Amino acid sequence: MKQIYDESSFRVLKGLEPVRERPGMYTRTDSPAHIIQEVIDNAADEALAGFAKHLHVTVERGGAITVADDGRGIPVGLHPEEKIPVVVLAFMRLHAGGKFDKQSGNAAYAFSGGLHGVGVAVTNALSLCVEVEVRREGKIHAVTFSEGGEKVSALETLGTCGRQTGTRVRVVPDPKYFYAPRVPQAELEHLLRSKAVLLPGVQVTLDVEQADGSKLSKTWRYPEGLGGYLRELAGEDSDEATAAAPIYAAENYASGEHESFAEGEGAAWALGWWADGASNIPHESYVNLIPTIAGGTHEAGLRAGVFEALKTFIEHHALLPRGVKLQQEDACARMGYVLSARILDPQFQGQVKEKLNSREAVKLVAGMVRDPFEIWLNQHVDAGKAIAELAIRQALSRQKNAQKVEKKKQSGVAVLPGKLSDCESTSIAENELFLVEGDSAGGSAKMARNRETQAILPLRGKVQNSWEIEVNRLFANNEIHDIAVALGVDPHGSTGIDPHNAADHPDLANLRYGKVVIMADADVDGAHIQTLLLTLFYRHFPALIARGHVFIAQPPLYRIDVPAQGNKRPAKRLYALDEGELAAIKDRLAKEGFSPDKIEVGRFKGLGEMNPEQLRETAMDPATRRVVPVAERPEAQAETLQLFNLLMGKGEAAARRAWMEARGHLVEADL
Repeated sequence: MKQIYDESSFRVLKGLEPVRERPGMYTRTDSPAHIIQEVIDNAADEALAGFAKHLHVTVERGGAITVADDGRGIPVGLHPEEKIPVVVLAFMRLHAGGKFDKQSGNAAYAFSGGLHGVGVAVTNALSLCVEVEVRREGKIHAVTFSEGGEKVSALETLGTCGRQTGTRVRVVPDPKYFYAPRVPQAELEHLLRSKAVLLPGVQVTLDVEQADGSKLSKTWRYPEGLGGYLRELAGEDSDEATAAAPIYAAENYASGEHESFAEGEGAAWALGWWADGASNIPHESYVNLIPTIAGGTHEAGLRAGVFEALKTFIEHHALLPRGVKLQQEDACARMGYVLSARILDPQFQGQVKEKLNSREAVKLVAGMVRDPFEIWLNQHVDAGKAIAELAIRQALSRQKNAQKVEKKKQSGVAVLPGKLSDCESTSIAENELFLVEGDSAGGSAKMARNRETQAILPLRGKVQNSWEIEVNRLFANNEIHDIAVALGVDPHGSTGIDPHNAADHPDLANLRYGKVVIMADADVDGAHIQTLLLTLFYRHFPALIARGHVFIAQPPLYRIDVPAQGNKRPAKRLYALDEGELAAIKDRLAKEGFSPDKIEVGRFKGLGEMNPEQLRETAMDPATRRVVPVAERPEAQAETLQLFNLLMGKGEAAARRAWMEARGHLVEADL
């Protein structure tokens, strides 16, 4: 079918028709929550202006919601230009309201959440029915809107009300515009509770009609204000165990003489800091009582003011360690807050008003918060130091994370270390990786190995003690980096805390060798290197040990040359691991008739002194070598962890000394 594009193709949407055609441009369509919030916000604006003391919301069984307040009541007289009752104009005309022209002082409200004048008009457009009752100037007035505002009843006077004033609006949302036909009760309660917090002296009540016709009522009033509300939001995390400092609540508004802002502009806030164990750190902000779920410039101002005050306090008390640079994110990372800003003419992002865009709000809130908070810090030095310590700890963590070291990669593939002499076989079960102490020993091992199945990785110096290294800093050490790349395995599966947690085990699917053999000198330094490598595997590659992939080679300390004994007994060479084994070999040779004077005993200073043939025979040839598998006793997990903490923990120096003094006599050290 051919489409025609001419003058008749253009359609002009009038009245409330644009809202019904494209409701997502004006409100949330997941539920009617926002169109009800528009009505509640109007009632709250009356309270904010000081004219309402009660706000009452009723939820009927059928889904209709009534919002009532005891404010001044919407004007019911004719508009001087439109010649339509103002109450009808408010619900029928987009961009009509009493919240414009604030700078000139002609607006009905100095501070309000309303900005665009489309709030209750959108409510009307997306509802089956809206009933409005106004008590004003001694009379009760009523008007009904139906079919999305298409039909409007005449404005009626129902009777007299004496000195009572206020507005009652009953809304029946049209379910065809929303994914869910009813307002989530939890969201409604949260909204009303926050209004009670932000409106001192105002009582907020919610009645929910039950299936049997009874009503379940809740009333909110907060004598402690924002501080009590923040404590309630934090829940269990507000106790002394997780709170780093007492909650600080204050407010600050501009006076008539302020050079930059209008009288009454400013903010009220409650701040709290929680330690790392806290799981629920609340963040809520409002502008003229409108919840700004997505934050905005007023929150940026709060963080800026807090940071400047805390930074000044830290500098004054010389708390910042050398080399640490504090940033705003450090000061606010563990901060929870409730912020209520008052701004004369707020600029929001979109009609839903979830984010504040007003540029001046940054300067306004920052200026109002900074000085009072700095004064509070200096009046509560212990609390200030606790907050400072939290921020400094966050800065140190951030700096470490910024130095995170990744594997060296080329074209997306980890590059094998250049010093690795790899094997030719692709059979993981047969392949062996020897971690060899020193370049000289590595050279001998390369000559002694079976190229088909044995790979050699020489280690220069001692591997770093990795017991307390963060996971993302492991690869800063070249030796650890090369070991991980050669193995084809990344450290850890998740947290890096508990080697017995299966979720923390690295994935061994890409493991390149079935055996990892630690081969170090048979002396104190060699034992230390073995310990450091075992620490690395136990802490960061626990699955290698758990699945039996790690072994320790046992190179001999002594070489015994035995002379020939006639034609039938040629000369031979024996090896002894230690003094005990050497003595046993000498006794056996003496019984066989060898004179001790004719037996030559040589001591290896290290693997580097062994020629390739000797190294192959004693440490590498599966037929003649001696290697010990590394395994953990399941019944001794706690004891093993405790011992590793004692021997390898940085903060355990005193305990290590006491342990050595108590057990040092049991060690036969080869010094």
